[in-house]
Amino acid sequence: MGITGNKPVLIVGVGGLGVPAALALVRRGIRDLVLIDPDPVELSNLPRQVLYGEPDCGATKVVAAADHLREMAPDVRVTTYPTVLDAANARPLIAGSAFVIDATDHPPTKFLINDTCIAVGTPFVYGGAIGMAGQAMTIIPGQTACLRCLFEDAPDEDEAASCRDAGIIGPVAGAIGEAQAAEALAWLRGASPVLAGHIMTYDGKTGRVRVTAISARSGCACGAAAAAAPVERMS
Repeated sequence: MGITGNKPVLIVGVGGLGVPAALALVRRGIRDLVLIDPDPVELSNLPRQVLYGEPDCGATKVVAAADHLREMAPDVRVTTYPTVLDAANARPLIAGSAFVIDATDHPPTKFLINDTCIAVGTPFVYGGAIGMAGQAMTIIPGQTACLRCLFEDAPDEDEAASCRDAGIIGPVAGAIGEAQAAEALAWLRGASPVLAGHIMTYDGKTGRVRVTAISARSGCACGAAAAAAPVERMS
């Protein structure tokens, strides 16, 4: 039994963010992971997704990642799902996890993670990177602001496609993935994650990191605002 007890860490997306997050977790003692990603390894992935090499091209990312992680730590348990996270599988996967790392580049999937984690009470860390900028925020269901406190709805497909086309820089994705792993480790070890109720923004051009407190939005279905409100005493 690893640090996570009897529940694994779920990583959604094993690309620019998920690879450094998985590496960091295994290096720091986590021995039970679940990886979900439908994509194969492509040659264009190799410069920024350092877990993979040319022989992995064509293999699904989850299988290639699991093989390399087991080479690093033979006792690690890695369960793989070479598919998308969707409405059919999100609830059982997330409910069965101790913590979720959002490492996908698909905004609707990020909101699916958010809504499902809120529904089942599983904490998660959001992450995103575009160009030379990245950000991360940890959500503790019912206690801290969620993604819908910031954005009520996911962006439309045109906007999402534009973000994906902009690409990401490897070191920026690596920094965000490492930050996400640190948040997961803090929670699993019984500490308060630094980014719970805060969003971290990272500027890859200057190396500047900013952490900003985020208040839960009144009326959001996550209920964090109501939980934080003071209780009026009856006279």
